[in-house]
Amino acid sequence: MTTELIDTPTKPRVWTLPNQLTASRLGLSIILFFCMGFERFAPAFVLFVVAASTDWLDGYFARRWGLVTQLGRILDPFADKLIICGTFIFLAAVPQSGIAPWMAVVVMGREMLVTGLRSFLEQKGIDFSAELSGKIKMVLQCVAAGASLFYLAWRPSWLELPLTVVVWAAVAITVYSGISYIRRAMRLFHE
Repeated sequence: MTTELIDTPTKPRVWTLPNQLTASRLGLSIILFFCMGFERFAPAFVLFVVAASTDWLDGYFARRWGLVTQLGRILDPFADKLIICGTFIFLAAVPQSGIAPWMAVVVMGREMLVTGLRSFLEQKGIDFSAELSGKIKMVLQCVAAGASLFYLAWRPSWLELPLTVVVWAAVAITVYSGISYIRRAMRLFHE
């Protein structure tokens, strides 16, 4: 009697390491917002740095090991937007944060606009991947939010001017990046 191997279809792995890192970023963001709500800025700073670091790590592992999944393509940008927009909104409520409410609105508006454009275009089968300006925007937004949390936690006077500069730079690149994505979307609409 011979034993035959039955070829069973394998299900794609969903909870890959990159997706686990992204899910952990979502969990960390909830704890981060809780800390910020109770003005516990030192632990909020640490949580923000760890959560922002997982964004870089999950992308690195997904590309390096070929672990890009449909869940990751949806969950990763959602986690990014949640942590950045949420942090800017919470910081806008603290007068000494260096982040004005209108700045949080600009950040959130840009994220909503680009997400809508990406969703519409990719639904039509058009690639609308992140541009370099979008990646620089994310880095500057993280630096601005991190610097603001650090300032609120320890109030070093030497950080006042650099905080102002990095927050304005983050807002400027956010606007520039949004305009860049709109132009690209318009070109794609006309093709």
